[in-house]
Amino acid sequence: MERARSHSSTALAVSSTTHIVQDGLSSTIYVLLPILAQTFGISYAQVGILKAVKSLSQAVLEFGSGWITERLGEYRLIMVGLVLSGLGYLLMAFASGVWVVGLCLLVVGVGTALHHAPSFALIANGFGADKRSGPLGLYNASGDVGKLAFTGCFSLGIGAGLAWHQVSALLGLAAVLVAVGIWIATREMLRTKSSAKTEQDETPNQPEAKGWGILHWRSFGALLVVTSIDTMVQASVLVFIAFVMLSKGVSLTIATAATVLVLAGGVFGKAGCGYLAERLGVRAAFTLIQTLTALGLVCVVIAPNWLAIALLIPLGAVVQGTSSITYGFAAGLIDPKRMARGYALIYSAGSLTSAIGPFGVGLIADAQGIDIAVYVIAAATLMAIPPIFVLRTAVAQPV
Repeated sequence: MERARSHSSTALAVSSTTHIVQDGLSSTIYVLLPILAQTFGISYAQVGILKAVKSLSQAVLEFGSGWITERLGEYRLIMVGLVLSGLGYLLMAFASGVWVVGLCLLVVGVGTALHHAPSFALIANGFGADKRSGPLGLYNASGDVGKLAFTGCFSLGIGAGLAWHQVSALLGLAAVLVAVGIWIATREMLRTKSSAKTEQDETPNQPEAKGWGILHWRSFGALLVVTSIDTMVQASVLVFIAFVMLSKGVSLTIATAATVLVLAGGVFGKAGCGYLAERLGVRAAFTLIQTLTALGLVCVVIAPNWLAIALLIPLGAVVQGTSSITYGFAAGLIDPKRMARGYALIYSAGSLTSAIGPFGVGLIADAQGIDIAVYVIAAATLMAIPPIFVLRTAVAQPV
């Protein structure tokens, strides 16, 4: 009993720490892109392409990350992902052109693809079905802490006079050091698990789960649609909110800080939206939050600068808070032996739409202006509402 509790605590600590670093590195791209745009003179569509390179490489690897997890093991895959993400940022420190930066972002995307599935599997399987909500909530919130901390440090570093190459190198080094720390903390456990797996392979008594292990495809399909649209909107807002502020005439420093403010709102949104769902119900809460997101985006465009800046934290809360409502369904729809595969599907679909969305928005911004592009994002936000009704109905009658 004591050993099982220790392993569960280690799983939560490692997963949350990894989430802080990996989501921090992923979100740093949002404050880096405006700097790259001014440094290399690239268009909105090219900004979207850079984001797409990272997201597509993440989507492709994330799709198979569940399968890789089952063969390599959760902890090993987490460490490989951290090293690759760190290597991408370290190489970026030597980038002399925008396409070299693109190649570095591709490496970062591969690295960030290798942490969600194994981390969710560690937590979901390490805690009982009646005890996993709290740990999963803590894990979910840790990612927002990382987003805020890393983007804040990046902005502060730039504000203090450091070049973006130098800050990138420091962030990459931090990721590699965290991977080393996880290896030191889990090496004894890895030996024990290897021995236990050998014994289990010699006496296979339990039936093997089939396919992806999805227990209710109708509900899971609705969840995929909702989370994909939601992720696309989040990525598009985070990529272009700094450019919206630049178009309103603010300085580059304030524009990059706008992204940090939106991310800060997400920390409050993850907790607040979950509580709101408990009070109002999933349907009503999700519909309200998505409507507020659409209205908030329009208001940021048309409001005077001081009011637009004041709206950024509330906007961040509603833009990012909905994942606290939707992701809680997933664990109950996946066979415990295929938990990594199920979450890999969810995150792979989200990564794919987060690549397509900003590129499409960038094309619209180049052709029609950044304001029209934001109105399109607001309209897309409302498209996530109808599928949530299907998800609610399906969950009420699980297979």
